[in-house]
Amino acid sequence: MSVVLVTGGSRGIGAAIARACARDGYDVAINYARDDAAARRVAADIEAHGRRVLAVPADVADEAQVKAMFELVDAFGPLAGLVNNAGIVAPAARLEAQSMQRWQRLFAVNVLGTLVCCREATRRMSTRRGGAGGAIVNISTRAAQLGSAGVYVDYAASKGAVDTLTLGLAHELIPEGIRVNGVRPGVIDTEIHADSGLDPQGQAARIPIGRLGRADEVAEAVRWLLSPAASYCVGTIVDVAGGR
Repeated sequence: MSVVLVTGGSRGIGAAIARACARDGYDVAINYARDDAAARRVAADIEAHGRRVLAVPADVADEAQVKAMFELVDAFGPLAGLVNNAGIVAPAARLEAQSMQRWQRLFAVNVLGTLVCCREATRRMSTRRGGAGGAIVNISTRAAQLGSAGVYVDYAASKGAVDTLTLGLAHELIPEGIRVNGVRPGVIDTEIHADSGLDPQGQAARIPIGRLGRADEVAEAVRWLLSPAASYCVGTIVDVAGGR
């Protein structure tokens, strides 16, 4: 059975995506940074759906670790899909209070990590290189369009780069049988907000739908973009943001 690799797949949106892929009949490779217990919980859920699972700890900002991760996936099964979900955010701060160290780490994970994972997936899925084709879905954020002034413009900028990559790579790879699309979540009720120091519940009043989003709602958009039902979507970025 074909494999989908979900980076940052042990918690939050990534975990919901991994579970959704299992329900759709994929075997799932879960990448995670450090939370072994969380990865084991998601793995157990995937196995409960009768699918095989591979949990691989790796820092996506480290090229050597990413290459080793893809080699493990090669042994696990043929790669049919990649979901670039791994990403970090830093504490809310205006630009003048941000450091070079913060920027370097944030762009290393959010941008370079996405680039290297896309490259390794392309090397395996491209029909030009003997692959069977496949799909890539990049997880961005509505902050990429809204800018997040006074909160984390650096995070928004990093995800803006991911949006540009999604569009350019979609055009580059579609002749080789790989569809590249993206999803831009809004404020989703996950643990990532604790890293920024923001109160997500306080933001609900500014969202037209009047509530925070759920990880499973983002996962539904991703599973659709991975599926044949989205076969005519190339370079599409779906907003899952409650109208904001």
